Amino acid sequence: MSQSPENLVEQVNKTAKNLDQPPLDKWHPELSGDMDLRISRDGQWIHKGKPLGREAIIKLFSTILRREDDKQYYLVTPVEKWRIQVEDTPLLAHSLTVEGSGEQQVIKLITNVGETLEVGNEHPLEVDIYEGSGQPRPIVRVRHGVVARLVTAAYYDLAEHVVEQTIGGEPVLGVYSHGNFYKIGQGG
Repeated sequence: MSQSPENLVEQVNKTAKNLDQPPLDKWHPELSGDMDLRISRDGQWIHKGKPLGREAIIKLFSTILRREDDKQYYLVTPVEKWRIQVEDTPLLAHSLTVEGSGEQQVIKLITNVGETLEVGNEHPLEVDIYEGSGQPRPIVRVRHGVVARLVTAAYYDLAEHVVEQTIGGEPVLGVYSHGNFYKIGQGG
């Protein structure tokens, strides 16, 4: 098989018709090789040095993307598995909205591929730190090991909803969504 984006689209369309999310957890083909596809830190999908121009392909690829235990990213179909390069995170989260208030509020984010994620058990929020710079790296889990990084504007919007809680006798800053508390940093 060829590693062209169009061939992968055709394979997925044959086997996952009318599904919002293909059954990636059931697909376990052998590694087909490395695809000349890179997702840049700013969210651009670049194939053979040129941005992928078709948004529909990018949206589809985001549904067949998996990060495995080796910390590598793969595009997976029922019969092929192609390793790709990701500079930071494969998806970006923006357009943060909050419904409700207090512990029962719900934080929603829209990804750069148009998917709405509600921060909660299925899509938990974490704030890591970039090595070297110490800058915060806020991410929300999407599925299959894939995460979306909150863009700066979304992170600032999130900061407007930060509260301080005492956990283990220590002050902690964080946000609530779906009744869960997500730590953002140290308080006090």
